[in-house]
Amino acid sequence: MRHGEVHNPRRVLYGRLPGFGLSVDGRRMARQAAEHIQRLDRPVNALVCSPLQRTRESAEPFTEIFGLEPVIDDRVIEPTNVFEGRRMARALFNPWNWRHLRKPALPSWGEPYLDVVGRMNAAMTQAWDAVDGGDAVIVSHQLPIWITHLAVAGLPLRHDPRERRCALSSVTSFEMVDGKWTEVAYAEPATTSGAVDVGAV
Repeated sequence: MRHGEVHNPRRVLYGRLPGFGLSVDGRRMARQAAEHIQRLDRPVNALVCSPLQRTRESAEPFTEIFGLEPVIDDRVIEPTNVFEGRRMARALFNPWNWRHLRKPALPSWGEPYLDVVGRMNAAMTQAWDAVDGGDAVIVSHQLPIWITHLAVAGLPLRHDPRERRCALSSVTSFEMVDGKWTEVAYAEPATTSGAVDVGAV
């Protein structure tokens, strides 16, 4: 699951910066996602989240509904990004920043996509192995979820961030089949009309 809307009045790319928690609407979105998973009537036996404030707060409704304390896992954290703390529209107009855009397939502005895939796969596999006959909920971030989707689908990891299918508090479901991940569902249970979603790396 992706976290809910973040309180980000300056509309900066927040990345791993501290102090970016959920907005009031973001808390509602996280609750809607948890209630959606509850309605699936599947046993949820593990709860994992990134160490960042917005994911820990998005995990709170799962603790209330399923009685699970989240396990913090650094492997599902937001990737690094040199543009943290900046407004992207302004940053991209500065020629000094263009050097960070030289290799978009890596990408050259932050953590390599292959590294993100590797750590997400390791975290997902550990969570999968830790539950017996139930589901694990991992609360993460847009890019790690989307890049995992691309890798599982066998698609190129290079992509246009504006075209990611990973809305606030969306739920992307994977299942291990014959030792390989397969994506089985995608849902957007939260009401996100009018949400501010500009801080993802």
